[in-house]
Amino acid sequence: MTLMQRTGKNGTAAVPMGAETDSDIVRYRSLLLAEIDLEELTALSETARRARLERIVGHLLTREGPVLSTLERSTLIRRIVDEALGLGVLEPLLADESITEIMVNGPSDIWIERAGRLQRVDTRFASEAQMYQTIDRIVAKINRRVDESSPMVDARLPTGERVNIIVPPLSLAGPAMTIRRFPRAFTIDQLVGMGSLDEPVRDLLGAIVRARCNVIISGGTGTGKTTFLNAMSGLIPDSERIITIEDAAELQLQQPHVVPLEARPPNVEGKGQVTIRDLVRNSLRMRPDRIIVGEVRGGETLDMLQAMNTGHEGSLATVHANSTVDAITRLETLASMTDLEIAFDALRDQVNSAVDVMVHLNRYPDGSRRVGEVAVVASERRQTFKLESVVAFQAEIVGPAREVRGAYAYRPLPPGLQERLVNAGERIPEVFAARAAPVEQRR
Repeated sequence: MTLMQRTGKNGTAAVPMGAETDSDIVRYRSLLLAEIDLEELTALSETARRARLERIVGHLLTREGPVLSTLERSTLIRRIVDEALGLGVLEPLLADESITEIMVNGPSDIWIERAGRLQRVDTRFASEAQMYQTIDRIVAKINRRVDESSPMVDARLPTGERVNIIVPPLSLAGPAMTIRRFPRAFTIDQLVGMGSLDEPVRDLLGAIVRARCNVIISGGTGTGKTTFLNAMSGLIPDSERIITIEDAAELQLQQPHVVPLEARPPNVEGKGQVTIRDLVRNSLRMRPDRIIVGEVRGGETLDMLQAMNTGHEGSLATVHANSTVDAITRLETLASMTDLEIAFDALRDQVNSAVDVMVHLNRYPDGSRRVGEVAVVASERRQTFKLESVVAFQAEIVGPAREVRGAYAYRPLPPGLQERLVNAGERIPEVFAARAAPVEQRR
């Protein structure tokens, strides 16, 4: 246990760093707020503001604080400034780029995800009241509130992280907060280097995107759908106009002609909401060459399918699903979540004629994420869905660490897709032009 030396009238006593310093942080934060000029502070940049506060806290500790080692002093200064300026105890976690998600299950139970694995951390809030102060600081920036009458909220930090907050009475364990890191943008070649797919699959997907096939990327939570969608979007030619539509903007396209659109939640009066469906409808009036939807999850699915069927080919979207078969069935179900009375046969026709290729992502026991399957939609109208799998990752779990290795198996493309790629001037990778044996691809 780290010891902090406090000097008082009766000498020096060793006091453990822990609950005592939590009260110190609250006390010094109050002293700090009394010392600073808020109007002057708001005129400074974020870096200058933090530097100014660190100097003031340093003077406060010198004037009336305990005797501390250099490391303890700098740690305490950072915690006090984080509490006054940022998100308190969460700031060091947000500064760690290896952490992809932060899960707060009450003031003293904090977990992180790193390299695809969950682990508990020693970090904690001093009290539930301190956690609520942090929550209020987050939601105040987007003109929202979270309380018993409005116990759930989605927000975004200025640095891009997505935040979901839920409080009692809905959360029985106290306030809960989940912070998802703004996903890093990878190119498709970088994903190949990381083992998320191999070169033949990359070449096939590149040909599919350039031939303006409509692609749906499916996968469960945390499989990297947004990251993969961003990488696939990099295969779109620079000459095209791209409209991106997201619930919370995460895509980072590099093309020169991109118009990003973001949905808007209702305000505190419950007004002003702009949904994904509203944006999909509006995007059709914006002369798009491609429409990219971060995730379809409701009635906007029907609008997206209709757009794919009316000349907006080459569109991409993601959907939550456990397999390609589940994904295509889920699209039909989501498309039915509209005010219109549409027969399921008609919805199935919409899906069959709109979607060309399904790409499914898997997350494996060792935390790795890979393309698990690529399937071509080959069903006829008014029949049950038919998918022809052309790529399948055959996983092999090795050792006590449950490391995942494996091989990709390739199958020839259906004649319809082969013809479409050839007509678009694309070269079909050899392993998909004729039946090929599985190729060992150890990762």
